Amino acid sequence: MVITDASRHKACRAAVADGGGATMVQVRWKDGAPAEVLQLTRALVAELPVPVLVNDRVDVALAAGAAGAHLGWDDVPLGAIRPHVPPGFVLGISVGSVAEAERAALLPADYWSVGPCFATANKPDAGPALGAAGFAALARLAPEGVPVIGIGGITVANAATVAAAGAAGVAVIGAIFGAQDPEAAARALRAALPSVSHPPNRR
Repeated sequence: MVITDASRHKACRAAVADGGGATMVQVRWKDGAPAEVLQLTRALVAELPVPVLVNDRVDVALAAGAAGAHLGWDDVPLGAIRPHVPPGFVLGISVGSVAEAERAALLPADYWSVGPCFATANKPDAGPALGAAGFAALARLAPEGVPVIGIGGITVANAATVAAAGAAGVAVIGAIFGAQDPEAAARALRAALPSVSHPPNRR
C-alpha cells in the first residue's frame, strides 16, 4: 500500500505501473481541504488499476467512488460506520498497542495496519517502534481471516522481516517517494513480499 498526497501524484502512478509494484493506494492528505482531497481521490480512482482508500474521510471516499477508508481512533468509530457503507467497502483500522488490538478485535475491520514497525520521520506522533517481535505480538491478536499490514519505517531491506513476522503486506511512504525510481522501488518491495494480498472485501 502506497500512502500518497497531492505532491506525490506522479510518483504514485509510477509505483503502480504495469501491475508490478503497489497493489493498493491510500490518500492521506491531512491539511488538504475536503474538496481538494476529493478531487485528488477521484483522479486516482480514475487513473489507477488498483484499489484506492482514503485516510480518515469516509465521506470523501464514498463521494469519490474509492474502494474504502482507513480509520484511526480519533476518527468516526469504525463500528458505527460499517452499517452505512456499501457491501464490499473496505474499512481498515490502525493498531499500535495491545490495548488498541483488543479494541480492534471487537470491530468489523477488513484489515489492521500495525505500527510503527521501525522508526519513521513521516509520522512524528506514531509512537515508539515495535520492531519485528512487537509487530508479531500484535498481529497474533487479529481475528482469524483479518490480514495485518506493517507500517512505519518499512524498506526493501526490512520488508521481508515484517512479512516473516506475520504481515500480509506493508504500507510505505519514504521507501517509494524517497527513491529515484518509484516504479523500481515498488517492484522491489513487492518482490520482498511474496505473500502480499489485498484486504478482502466484506460481503
